[in-house]
Amino acid sequence: MTHGNSLPAPCASDRQLSDLLRHVALAAVMLDLDARITFCNDYLLALSGWRLEDVIGRNYFELFLRSEGRAAAGCFAALLADVPDRWQRDNEIFTRYGEGRLMRWNNILLRGADGEVIGSASIGEDITERKAEEARMAYLRRVYAMLSGINSLIVRARDRGELFGAACRIAVETGGFPLAMMGVVDAGTLTIVPAAVEGKDPLVVADTKRLLAGLPGTADVMVEQAIREKKPVIANDSHNDPRVALREKHMEIGCRSMVILPLIVADEVVAVLALHATESQFFHAEEMKLLMELAGDIAFAIDHIDQQERLDYFAWYDALTGLANRTLFVDRLTQYLSSATHGGHQLGLLLIDLERFRNINDTLGRPAGDLLLRQVADWLTLAAGDAMQLTRIAGDHFALVLPNVKTEDEAARNVERIMDALLNHPFHLNGQTFRIAGKVGVAMYPDDGPDADTLIQHAEAALKKAKVGGDRYLFYAQRMTATVAGRLTLENQLRHALDREEFVLHYQPKVDLGTGRVSGAEALIRWNDPATGLVPPSRFIPLLEETGLIYEVGRWAMRRAMADYMGWRRAGFDAVRVAVNVSPLQLRHRDFVADVKQAISIDAHAAAGLELEITESMVMQDDGRNIANLHAIRAQGIQVAIDDFGTGFSSLSYLTKLPIDTLKIDRSFVADLDTGPQGVALVAAIINLAHALALNVVAEGVETQAQQRLLCALNCDEMQGFLFSKPLPAATFEDRYLAPRPDALSCPSRA
Repeated sequence: MTHGNSLPAPCASDRQLSDLLRHVALAAVMLDLDARITFCNDYLLALSGWRLEDVIGRNYFELFLRSEGRAAAGCFAALLADVPDRWQRDNEIFTRYGEGRLMRWNNILLRGADGEVIGSASIGEDITERKAEEARMAYLRRVYAMLSGINSLIVRARDRGELFGAACRIAVETGGFPLAMMGVVDAGTLTIVPAAVEGKDPLVVADTKRLLAGLPGTADVMVEQAIREKKPVIANDSHNDPRVALREKHMEIGCRSMVILPLIVADEVVAVLALHATESQFFHAEEMKLLMELAGDIAFAIDHIDQQERLDYFAWYDALTGLANRTLFVDRLTQYLSSATHGGHQLGLLLIDLERFRNINDTLGRPAGDLLLRQVADWLTLAAGDAMQLTRIAGDHFALVLPNVKTEDEAARNVERIMDALLNHPFHLNGQTFRIAGKVGVAMYPDDGPDADTLIQHAEAALKKAKVGGDRYLFYAQRMTATVAGRLTLENQLRHALDREEFVLHYQPKVDLGTGRVSGAEALIRWNDPATGLVPPSRFIPLLEETGLIYEVGRWAMRRAMADYMGWRRAGFDAVRVAVNVSPLQLRHRDFVADVKQAISIDAHAAAGLELEITESMVMQDDGRNIANLHAIRAQGIQVAIDDFGTGFSSLSYLTKLPIDTLKIDRSFVADLDTGPQGVALVAAIINLAHALALNVVAEGVETQAQQRLLCALNCDEMQGFLFSKPLPAATFEDRYLAPRPDALSCPSRA
């Protein structure tokens, strides 16, 4: 049995089956053992668009199944092997025009007269629309479930972040969307600021977040259209829709359709929800009705949260300036007080009153006054560096906390800095420029009160007194105001002294106890105040360190010492090494090594004439930077001495690691030489220790010949003190000890 020249001729039973199947309203096809089509009814031909002569004799799988042909061919082989002898299968066939149709096939074997299998017969039902409808119903059920989940979310969401993130998760997990994004709308630029991204594929979500994070604002035509028209915008073929931004990214993640749902509150689009689907032509009227209902629910939730946030905001913040109100500020101040207690430091509270505010308010009107208060609040926030430290406590009164204050002087400097800057800042109102001064009352913790309310009360009392007395600011404790005023006056005088070159160096010689000759000199800073004369260092050195002026004065001292040293060399004197004291603040400063290099840069011989003296306690408190700085200095050919040795409790193991050349025995141990054998034994131990470490030893504060004799006997290298000379001006030191050379000071123990 053949068709044409190759197919077997049908038997009577085959013809009967063919006649039966030819006119049924189902697809019918018969295949031989090689899967060639031996029969195809009119229904299948009409469905597929083929003519009978196009299909008879063609391989069924190659013609109808395309990419699924191999898998289906395997099933066909199993059918022919009678495993099982009849089966049911769903698969997609393709029409002549490339359209896919989903078929449900019932298959049987065809047998010849001898019972042998000669092929198969299949009857198929086109279930494309039914399956699409089932999928659509399943999708709608998911959307209903998503609606229910969102409505439950609305009840419990407390802020936008929680709402946006959870809504996107529900859209993915319950709604079945592969990707969901939520963004807040900037109506001015028609861009969205991404707020939440969720998806089924974590890698896709991560890529999307990175992509959005790299953009200042994500905008596309669809978003702009949704915002402008205030209605959903659909792209059911997102790969080819020119309105879709990032189309290549959509192709990578397999999204074929998308919708932008505007979330509208008070007739304004405040946010958008973007949903993506893997199928093209996905979003249609029925599901869009549900999605618009979903968008309305989310918009309602946004409005509810915004209203609650506004209520919460006004409970804690000043509506005019946006600063914390008094209630919130007291709570924050209490926390700062707790930190000050645990940290063991002081805290300052400033209460600031704006001068002339009432005149401005009355003259320009309440709106101008409110604008000024907002401008002052913004300026104070910038000046403080942290809005948490501020409040508008009432009217034109602002409170500012200084959470970590070391001294009252530091608090006063902060007050002066802020008030000077406030007065110099221009405020613009109604086309005019205004300068605003202020009065300040200051209360300090713990001295002026143990809690927030007491501190505020005392700061108010200090402010009231300042306004009555005309003072720029007052501390609550009068003694603080008087002390601070005196110290601030001194600070200003020191700044002027630096500008007017009123600082000078005096030099105290060091004597070699072996030769009796001057072997070096220590440079000591003096302040030559035109009004009072020389001011003792103990009065101004601590204030230099406290105010940070020590950096500039210290740099000046090194430069002046090196200038004097090089002057002595150029004059032909046998110049001696000059020791300059270094403050702990200087040594720890990041620019210290650079400052030293600059001081010795005046001449190639300058480094040989410089020695830096550091205190023992300074290196014992080392954070790693001190030692590194000392090594860098030694590398320049500069010597290093430890001053006041014996007072800092050095460990021997630590001492061996220090890059030093000299130990200076503290004057208190030298004074004890006259008190008995214990004092002598202690100084002897220090000298022996230094010599064991190959260090030079200098005794400070030598005032009697008995001390000199004992030091000679103990083999001390050098001495320094009033027995030989007090500190002298540079010119006097030069005349007396450099030209001509003085007679040697004898050392009896070495004569």
